[in-house]
Amino acid sequence: MKKFFKIFKIVLGVMLTAYSVVIISFLVFSPFEDRYSLAANMQGVFFSQSLFEILKFQEPENDKLYFEQSVPFNKRGYYAKGFSILDKAIELNPKVHLGYRGYMKLRFLRNYKAALKDFDRLDTLTENFVDAPWGEDIDFLRGEAYFGLENYEKAIIHFKKSIENQGEDWVDNQTYVYLGLSKYRLGNLEEAITYHQKALSQSKYTVEAHIALAKIYIEQNKTEAANIHLEQAKKYFNYKRDDPYNEYLNEVYESDLVQLENIRM
Repeated sequence: MKKFFKIFKIVLGVMLTAYSVVIISFLVFSPFEDRYSLAANMQGVFFSQSLFEILKFQEPENDKLYFEQSVPFNKRGYYAKGFSILDKAIELNPKVHLGYRGYMKLRFLRNYKAALKDFDRLDTLTENFVDAPWGEDIDFLRGEAYFGLENYEKAIIHFKKSIENQGEDWVDNQTYVYLGLSKYRLGNLEEAITYHQKALSQSKYTVEAHIALAKIYIEQNKTEAANIHLEQAKKYFNYKRDDPYNEYLNEVYESDLVQLENIRM
């Protein structure tokens, strides 16, 4: 029996050693793209982060390693850690990664000035090219940032520029909503109405525009028009702009409907 356990321990030790050699060989010597894909697909776990550290040691100038490693931290709200890694990616390749950092600063950190700084720097690096940070027109995002800063004049400039960039028929209809909201906050109700109606001409499901118009028409004592848009807002409320990870600057809520109902009464 003692001999059996001795042999068993030797065999187990050999197997563990062989397994360790295979794992270490993979981590260090297997093709870069295979290891990169594995680390990226296992975002956030200890193994993934450890593998990224090995890859960074082997290719310290590879910006996509730093970017991909930063993503799970930013997704989970650990922005200090995430941005400390992301900043290195930007240092290595600002054209590729500045837009993402600006987007994160705008939508998640609400650091509008810092977001604008990143967007403006990106714009200077890509002359004669319309950037689309994280898939959205750069001037739309700059318009949002100025809207967040309550600088509605500059917000309007960039939202209009976004329309020029993409064309009236292709621009995100939230651009017209933001233009309407900006005009409203500057006291120009008629232009605000025009822009919200433009948003609805693109899509009748634009709840944000229906709510904004209902509010304006109530203020103007146009009860019939207000009722129409309030009912449409309630009917299409499930189509509102929504993101489970992020609250938009022009986000609307069911409490807005209740408030308008109370005012109307």
